[in-house]
Amino acid sequence: MNLIENIKEALKSVKVNLLRTILTGTIIAIGIMSLVGMLTAIDGIKAQIADSFSGLGANNFDVRSKGFSGGRGVQQGVAEKTYPIVRYKEAISFQEQFSSIGPSTVFTSVSGAVEVKKGSKKTNPNVRVTGVDDQYFKIKGLKVEQGRNFSNTEIRYGTNVCVIGLDIVETLFGKDEDPMNDYITFYGRRYTIIGILEEQGSVGGGSGADRAIFIPVENASRLDSRGTFRYSLTASGSDPLKLEYEMGQATGIMRKIRQDRVAEEDSFEIVKSQSVAESLEEVAGYLRIGGFGIGFITLLGAAIGLMNIMLVSVTERTREIGIRKALGATPLRIRQQFLIEAIVICILGGILGVIIGIAIGNIVANIIGPGGFLVPWLWIFVGLAICIFVGLASGYFPARKASKLDPIESLRYE
Repeated sequence: MNLIENIKEALKSVKVNLLRTILTGTIIAIGIMSLVGMLTAIDGIKAQIADSFSGLGANNFDVRSKGFSGGRGVQQGVAEKTYPIVRYKEAISFQEQFSSIGPSTVFTSVSGAVEVKKGSKKTNPNVRVTGVDDQYFKIKGLKVEQGRNFSNTEIRYGTNVCVIGLDIVETLFGKDEDPMNDYITFYGRRYTIIGILEEQGSVGGGSGADRAIFIPVENASRLDSRGTFRYSLTASGSDPLKLEYEMGQATGIMRKIRQDRVAEEDSFEIVKSQSVAESLEEVAGYLRIGGFGIGFITLLGAAIGLMNIMLVSVTERTREIGIRKALGATPLRIRQQFLIEAIVICILGGILGVIIGIAIGNIVANIIGPGGFLVPWLWIFVGLAICIFVGLASGYFPARKASKLDPIESLRYE
C-alpha cells in the first residue's frame, strides 16, 4: 500500500464518517476562526486608524543635535567625537531654506520640572515647558481645543503668551473659572493663556501634552541664559515615496548651515520621526500577542478533542487495521493513514475557520470604522500551517497506537 493509496483511503474514511468529520472539523474551525478573526480585525482597525492619521508623522523626519539622547557614545573602546549642539539661529536658518520643499517646525525643551503658579495655587514641579512655533501643533498632530494657536507676531517677537494642557487647567483653575486670557506664572514671568490643548491621554504612565506648557520659541530662547538649549526641527515631507530624497536635501541644507566639510561626517542627526503608524504598530503587536494567546487556548482544546475522536476511531476500526496488516500493510503505512486522516480533517476545518474568521474580522473592523475589505494572506497561511501542525500533533498518538496493534488480536476483536 503506497502513499497515494493511503491518501485515497484517508479521504474515503473521512467521507464515510461524515458526521464525525463535520463535528471534528467544526472544533478546529472554531479555533482557527477565533485566531484569524481577531488578527484580521486588529489589522483592519490598524489600517483604518493609520489611514485616518497618516498626516500625523508618517511623512515626518527630525533634524536634531548629534548625541540627542545624551551622554557620550563609546564604540570599540574609543569615545565618539562630540559636536556642537544645534543653535537657535541655525534652526531658524534651516526652516527658512527648507520652506521651498515643505513645512517644518522649530522647538526646544526648556525644562521638564517647572512649578507653575496661579494666585495661591501651584502645580507640582513636574510641568514640561517647550518653546515652539506656529507650525508645531499642526505637524505634531496636536489640536487646540479652546482659544487659538500662536500668531506670527507672537512668534516673531516672543510675546509672553502660552498654550497649556488640560492637567494645568484642572490644577490651577476651578470649574467655574475661564482660563482663557488669564495669567499663570513660572520662571518669575507672567504668561497669558491663549489656548488650551485637546485632552491627549497618557501612554506608559506619563501625561504627555496634558501636563505641558508651550511658549513661543523666541521667548524660550531668551530663557537660555547659558546657551545650553538644544533646538530641534521636525520637517514634513510632501510624499512618503520622496521622504528619503527630501531627507537628503535637508542634510545638504544643514551641512551648509553648519559648515561641515566635505570629508567630515554630519555634525547633526536626521532621523525619521516616531510616527503614529509606528506607535500604532507597537500597540497592534501587543494585541496580536493577545489574539495568538486566545487562539492558542482554543486550538489546544480543539486538538485534545481531535485526539480523543481519533482514539475512538482507532478502537472502532481495530478489526479493519488487523485485516490491513494481514494483507501486508506495514506499521508505517498504518501510521500514515491515520495521520493523513487527522490532517485532512484539520485542513477542512481550517479552511472553514479561515473563511468565517476573515468575514467576522472585517465585520468587526467596519463596525468600529468604515473601511475596505481586508484579506490577511499572512494569517491565512499561518492558520493553515497551524492546522497541519495540530493534525500531526493530535493524530500522532492515535496513529502510533494503531500501528502497534497485534494483527491476530485485531482480527479477533469484535
